[in-house]
Amino acid sequence: MSKQLLEHVYREASRGNTQPLLDALAEDVQWTIIGSTELSGVYRGKHEVTSGLLARLRARLATPVAFTFERFIADGEYVVMQARGQATAVTGLAYDNTYCIVARIVDSQIREMTDYIDTELITRALFA
Repeated sequence: MSKQLLEHVYREASRGNTQPLLDALAEDVQWTIIGSTELSGVYRGKHEVTSGLLARLRARLATPVAFTFERFIADGEYVVMQARGQATAVTGLAYDNTYCIVARIVDSQIREMTDYIDTELITRALFA
């Protein structure tokens, strides 16, 4: 069930529909973006994730990130998603990133997310 939830929210996000993701986030979610980019850090709580991380990311993208899934691996509460994403940044540059996302899902709610991504690409494409 957890693998299907994560795939569903990212498939919908690929279409520009973030509502399933927002609906799946626990109120006390913790979302970590690795590295030291302008988006990196730990976002605590649904409000901070939506207004801090997701709103800032949306403001830097001209198109939604279209995900191509490589694999989902589940173990207990944890689901790992490996994927590639393609988008265009507001800078006009391609934002084609590689993702390894580790999610902890409890009772059909995303409690934790950690994004392992190409942080140099975030800086170069989104904040050039």
